[in-house]
Amino acid sequence: MNEQRPIRAKSGANQEGTSAHNRRVIIDALRVNGALSRADLARATGLTKQAVSNLIETLESEGLVASEDLVRKGRGQPSTPYRLVANGAYAIGLQIDRHVSRVIVVDLVGNILARATARVPPRSPEEGAEVVLDLLAGVRTEFSARRPDAEARIAGIGVAMPGPFGVEIADDSLWLMQAWQSFPLLDRLAAGTGLAVSLQNDAAACATAERMVGAAHGLDHVVCIYVGYGIGAGLILGGELYGGANGNAGEIGMVLLGGPDDPTPLEHRASIASLYAMVDIDPADPGQFAKLETLVQTGDRRVAAWIDRAAHDLRLAVHTAETLFDPQTVILSSSVPGSLMPRLMAAIEPLRPSLSPTAGRAIPRLRLGMTDPWAVAIGAAADPIRRAFDPSFSAILKRQGE
Repeated sequence: MNEQRPIRAKSGANQEGTSAHNRRVIIDALRVNGALSRADLARATGLTKQAVSNLIETLESEGLVASEDLVRKGRGQPSTPYRLVANGAYAIGLQIDRHVSRVIVVDLVGNILARATARVPPRSPEEGAEVVLDLLAGVRTEFSARRPDAEARIAGIGVAMPGPFGVEIADDSLWLMQAWQSFPLLDRLAAGTGLAVSLQNDAAACATAERMVGAAHGLDHVVCIYVGYGIGAGLILGGELYGGANGNAGEIGMVLLGGPDDPTPLEHRASIASLYAMVDIDPADPGQFAKLETLVQTGDRRVAAWIDRAAHDLRLAVHTAETLFDPQTVILSSSVPGSLMPRLMAAIEPLRPSLSPTAGRAIPRLRLGMTDPWAVAIGAAADPIRRAFDPSFSAILKRQGE
């Protein structure tokens, strides 16, 4: 082990009553950096060596951490690295979208273990909930058959769906899935599965996926712009996912562009739905991505026109995100595989001048993230793991003030 390598870790707290927070700090440090010795962990987190030793022993007994072979370096004492145990915990992710729903199972470090899809009626949540419960049951049965001891280690179900939440808008289109917004989905899923259920919008889920296994891994200040059927932004601020007062932070797709006489939401201009409308692709078509890729590769003029317009609008969105949040980077993610997003990314450059410094940057201002139909489902699955194992400074500050 190279003892000189920089180690990224949250700060622990040596005050009495903070062991739950410190436990999460250790897990987070191992997730971000890989295997670390107790001395590494103590230096990086600011915890005492005894506190780290106690925490490591507890995590080992719980099956979340395991030791590796001794490492000898120079004349000093050999050290024992510790790593996260991938099968120490699992989580289920459920993406409910306008034309398809996806269920995925991941382990503690983000490996995909099982997944399945189903068509869910976008305007009939009562019927759709039964479809989703059957989908979840099928994936759990498949997963448990392969790993019979895993059921007790499932941290919960993370659900991701289009936002905004709790907003009354006279719009019966598929953009908002309003019928699902007022449906008691979480209660129905919790009752039907016996697991804890959490909800976030699809852009926040994509940001969670990027932080767990993607371009935001190890970063604490990130804006993730998700270009899917709609558009949203997931905000990672100070190392934590920020949702806002109603879970609607980052709903940049609702930002109005154009003149005062014809304001148009960003997602009506630069989303994949707007592209599909231009090129006559049905978003419910199972072959949608292959058809779109053919158009991109053959230089279809409609696709080129959409890229030009979307790049102009997203360049403004990046500038706004940098100005408001001062992130380390802005990540562009999408549910669309293939060559479309790299071309859109190239068209967004050069970026507008902003408050973001350009000299000596180790990370580009804009970088390409996941371009995967499963990205939102992965982020949904990562949410129960985040809730169970990631440090939350707002929570510890509350405890210390009580």
